[in-house]
Amino acid sequence: MPDDKEFRTYSFEIKEFCQICGIDDDNGGNYSNLKKATKTLRDKSIWVQLENGSETTLSWIDQVTINKNNGVIELKISDMMKPYLLQLQEKFTQYTLYHVLAMRSRYSVRLYEILKSYEFMHGCEFTIDEFKKMMDAQHYKQHIDVRRNVLDIAEREINAFSDITISYTLAKTGRRFTKIKFYIKAKKDMDERMGTWKKIEERLEPKQVRK
Repeated sequence: MPDDKEFRTYSFEIKEFCQICGIDDDNGGNYSNLKKATKTLRDKSIWVQLENGSETTLSWIDQVTINKNNGVIELKISDMMKPYLLQLQEKFTQYTLYHVLAMRSRYSVRLYEILKSYEFMHGCEFTIDEFKKMMDAQHYKQHIDVRRNVLDIAEREINAFSDITISYTLAKTGRRFTKIKFYIKAKKDMDERMGTWKKIEERLEPKQVRK
């Protein structure tokens, strides 16, 4: 439920989950591909910058269970990710997990989630104060800090790793920036989509340690 206090275990039909993650579900190797993909999700960790400037590693998934008998897969999202996700309970199936996993900024994840809900409108507009509240970035008082630490990083990661392309413009009232307008475009070109998946795979691929 949207007002859940903790992340619960999410259940999907295996076919549905394959479609969410872009796994080919129409061949004999789909179960093997599913195990490989979910193991990548389970083993994936990211560095997250905290408000005090320090960094910490967080894992997205606590546990994955696949039941071939009833065709169901269950995932438990790490409770440690709660501060970095908005209403994931409602929106978990609405965007591909791999897009989010490739992003390293918590603001990228939040902004992607927000803008996906406006994709059909091809854009949206917020006041700067509304935007900072939605992004939990009220501690940034200067416009340049919001742009450098929130907007530009999120724009770059969303464009590189997601299924949409975004841009934004800022409007002033007098000498003060007061509004932000986002422009949203779905990636429909096959070459563009394949390029995105290549970037995601490169980001998620474990680095080889040289001996």
